[in-house]
Amino acid sequence: MKFINMSQSSGGEIHLGCYWGSDYLDITRAASEGLVTLPTVPSTIEDFLHTPKGLETLEAQLQSLQSASRNVSAFLVSPKDVTLKAPILHPEKLIGIGLNYRDHAEESKVPIPTSPLLFGMYANAIVGPETAIVIPPQTTQVDYEAELAVVIGSRALRVTPGDALNYVAGYTIVNDVSARDLQFGEKQWTRGKSIDTFAPMGPCLVTRSELGSADGLPIRCRVNGETLQNSNTRNLIFNVPALVSHISQTMTLEPGDVISTGTPSGVGYVRKPPIFLKQGDVVEIEIEGIGVLRNPVVHLG
Repeated sequence: MKFINMSQSSGGEIHLGCYWGSDYLDITRAASEGLVTLPTVPSTIEDFLHTPKGLETLEAQLQSLQSASRNVSAFLVSPKDVTLKAPILHPEKLIGIGLNYRDHAEESKVPIPTSPLLFGMYANAIVGPETAIVIPPQTTQVDYEAELAVVIGSRALRVTPGDALNYVAGYTIVNDVSARDLQFGEKQWTRGKSIDTFAPMGPCLVTRSELGSADGLPIRCRVNGETLQNSNTRNLIFNVPALVSHISQTMTLEPGDVISTGTPSGVGYVRKPPIFLKQGDVVEIEIEGIGVLRNPVVHLG
């Protein structure tokens, strides 16, 4: 299933929802009025990720509602009437993976990694769909990066690749927006990749029961309608089970942690001439089975 965090105004109360045909089902309201039976009334996806088997239990109840053809019209809202938020709002860890597509490593003129290259990002950078990527005056070389993101569903420590998917709740999209002048000029990646609004995420969390290992999914990035990245998740050097297992060997992955799995070739800084994001641009990242993450660009300079 596809779960969302949504509000009926830009600063309004967040409700947990899910896709329901062409509408969204307001799960928070449905739970508060007894349509679904849950231990607590949820407000966000993270509420359920921190409840053992919470998301699986909720998914099973919703599937029962669908199969029973229950009338849920009182709890449906139109997408035009709500604002989508990032599916994960406050992860304990937001972990980036560098150079995880062979073609991107080659275009960057660096050796193919022999083990995953990890770097940290921060929750201050997370925004939802349609929220602006805000470029501050401190950078003039802001790049896009289309990435599949893995959301952890249960605590994972030293898990094997064969068992790793059991710890995955589902998947979403992250645009790993990167200030290249800061990233490369300072010889470290943290500041250039953790600027406020530089980690758009969404539009939903798609459960592992629907996407499995997320292998073989077309992934694209468009800027102002022009396709600049076009690849497939089968081209990951280290796939989802390998990443979850590798990371968990030395750090405990907690429910709600997000792993952004790396970007394919076609990024802006290697193009001739380079393409950097500017005021008025619109970035769309599409991954088959998940949807489209769309964000406008605003420049403060």
